[in-house]
Amino acid sequence: MAQVIRIRKGLNINLKGKPPAIKKDRVFSVDYTVFPEDFQGFTPKLAVKQGDQVQVGTPVLFDKNRPEIKVVSPVSGEVLAINRGEKRKLLTIVIRSDKKNTRENIGKQEVQSLSPEKIKSILAGSGMFIFIKQRPYDVIADPKDTPRDIFVPGFYSTPLAPDLDFILEDEEDDFQTGLDVLAALTSGKIYLGIATTTRNVCLKNARNVETVIFEGPHPAGNAGVQANHIRPVNKGDIIWTIDPAHVLVIGRLFNKGIIDFNRWVALTGSEVSPDERAYYSMLPGTNIGEWIKTRTESTNVHLRYISGNVLTGTAIASDGSLHAYDNQLTVIPEGDQTHEFVGWIAPGFNKFSVNRSFPSFFTNMFSKKEYTLDARIKGGRRAMIMSNEWDKFFPMDILPEFLIRAIITKDVEKMENLGIYEVAPEDFALCEFVDTSKMELQSIVRNGLDWLLKEMKD
Repeated sequence: MAQVIRIRKGLNINLKGKPPAIKKDRVFSVDYTVFPEDFQGFTPKLAVKQGDQVQVGTPVLFDKNRPEIKVVSPVSGEVLAINRGEKRKLLTIVIRSDKKNTRENIGKQEVQSLSPEKIKSILAGSGMFIFIKQRPYDVIADPKDTPRDIFVPGFYSTPLAPDLDFILEDEEDDFQTGLDVLAALTSGKIYLGIATTTRNVCLKNARNVETVIFEGPHPAGNAGVQANHIRPVNKGDIIWTIDPAHVLVIGRLFNKGIIDFNRWVALTGSEVSPDERAYYSMLPGTNIGEWIKTRTESTNVHLRYISGNVLTGTAIASDGSLHAYDNQLTVIPEGDQTHEFVGWIAPGFNKFSVNRSFPSFFTNMFSKKEYTLDARIKGGRRAMIMSNEWDKFFPMDILPEFLIRAIITKDVEKMENLGIYEVAPEDFALCEFVDTSKMELQSIVRNGLDWLLKEMKD
């Protein structure tokens, strides 16, 4: 019988705009965008130039320090633009689709007949290795490493999260093959964390994995939280993590012999028309500009478009594109047109609250009320860490306040002792949400991890 782990700390943010279990048409766009900044721990070097013709799977970037790791084109067509910023920093690569999606067939692969080195070579060359991340540092994994264990968080707990059970319907073969591929890359275990409500058979009956059941609020679905409760990362350990949607893409590569990044993306948020909230098939990099304008309700309200969820997603322009790792698009009010008279002393019966500032704190505990939240931070930024404020929402066996202090002061010894090797920015998203001082905790953690990685290499 699977182990059951109960997460008691955390917070479910019940927002308006969750999509029903409906799959709609595929979304196409003229241009597709690759964002080098999506790939942490990856020093991008161009493999193409403007005007080049590419196929699905043609490398457009490679890692300067690990040339075998490549980022490939999701579509066939022409490299339309290579955009750079200050100091010639590479910002985006724009590919204009020829609508043919021509691709090379690498042939079906029998996982059992391949060595781990051969599997790694296939994954790296086909652009799949970018989906595998490692702890410590939360960066793209190194093919030269052998991870102690691999963690696959088998459900999403973020606000308005896609229903993974629904996404994986009729995908049992490809998902299992993806797990078999991962199992060949570690001498340890594949840990698949599922929820008590998980109903999909390919998750519940997965082979070559150790299934662990999680119960509790967000961030129970985070890979770092699951690893911390199953088998924590100690100094010198390397573990890999991967999103289940990307396990599916890997399985598709080995079963069908083709590179196919197509995914089901949940269109969510209070400002999306109810009839348009659903799951849409699209590729990473898809431009959503014209498509999403006809699917929002508000015509006179400033909107915040997010690739991902409201806690960890990336704000994009109204004509922006889906980022590499995301299978959710969220639209909420910007909030810059909202003016509340004495809002801070109003009763606040309809305001979402995580403390006793408003009466809604008590109704939140007993009701399933859905809230419409905007993008305002609703507070002032200050250089002050409030004691015991984050601990209520941080379910890892780590002291978040002390770890953030150690990161800010760049105290390596304290960072190590306080668990820096176990965390990723997403693990601090809830702390950032409830923080009275409105500190950008995810950025602090990301900068700390990058600095520590550089120090350790030097």
